[in-house]
Amino acid sequence: MDLHSDSAHDNLLSNYPSMKHLHPYWRLEYIESNLKEEKGSNPFKELPNSTDDKATRILYRGPHSYLVLNIFPYNPGHLLAVPYKEVDSLEKLSAEERADLMETVVKGQDLLTKAISPQGFNVGFNFGCAAGAGIPKHLHCHIVPRWEGDSNFMPVIGQTRILPSALDTLWERLKEFTD
Repeated sequence: MDLHSDSAHDNLLSNYPSMKHLHPYWRLEYIESNLKEEKGSNPFKELPNSTDDKATRILYRGPHSYLVLNIFPYNPGHLLAVPYKEVDSLEKLSAEERADLMETVVKGQDLLTKAISPQGFNVGFNFGCAAGAGIPKHLHCHIVPRWEGDSNFMPVIGQTRILPSALDTLWERLKEFTD
């Protein structure tokens, strides 16, 4: 069989289900919210200036970084560890600031473990504008609690986010374990 012929190509493709197009429309709200931000505006820099931790969903304030509940979560309890200093790479933080940021990540995992008992975590950093919510001088670390069989692909495949708890309710539950 000549694999370069049209019929060979059609036969090969017929052995596989047709390609599905995935459209996570719910992400558009997130993308557009960042496009509307004023140039130079950084909500992560502004959040810690608030005195209302419940309104901003800040759970912990360290010397050089803070922990906040993600308002666009991948899973319930999805946290962000964010340095106060505006930088787009870890090397632009001092050794003390990097250490504090890692302690904040550990604190986030500990908090989630005590409050909602995840079976695992995905932890990862976002650096720069494209990975940092459209903010040029920005980095943050995601702390995503995971459970066996969780619904991490529901938003993509089913166009549905499954969050069994309201953000405010979850913030209050997590806050109980921060003091």
